[in-house]
Amino acid sequence: MNPAFRDSRQAAPRASATAGYTLIELLVVLALIAILASVAVPGYRSHVLRANRTEGRAALLALATAQEKFYLECHRYATGLDAELEADCGAQRLRFPDGSEHGYYRLGITSADEVGWSATATAAGPPQDADARCQLLGLDSSGHRSARDARNVENPLECWSR
Repeated sequence: MNPAFRDSRQAAPRASATAGYTLIELLVVLALIAILASVAVPGYRSHVLRANRTEGRAALLALATAQEKFYLECHRYATGLDAELEADCGAQRLRFPDGSEHGYYRLGITSADEVGWSATATAAGPPQDADARCQLLGLDSSGHRSARDARNVENPLECWSR
């Protein structure tokens, strides 16, 4: 049998009618991705803010240690912070940065004398300034931990325990 004759009798293979994706299928996939992203992104952002709070807490605890060292030398607590100048008993100045390691919090001594001190860490700059639940962290010489949210409402349990 002639091979050319046999090939002419067989039907040519046809292109499949479902060789691609329809516009509806692509829109459904995009809608699912958008729904998943709308659920995942806020959760991730909340986790990042909570993780960055540890930087503010760590800065306050490091300040507490520095204050106790200052007290051993000067018999009183420092009232000011300066990372550039040496500690000075007369000026009541402590050599300590006024910001946390990555700059998410600004530190400040709110009061200090011969008996005790109190300090705060305030959320400063992105992304931490968006942390409405824990805008201000506080610590004093007795170990009392405080925190305030964006509406100035006390919120220490969430801010110090998580």
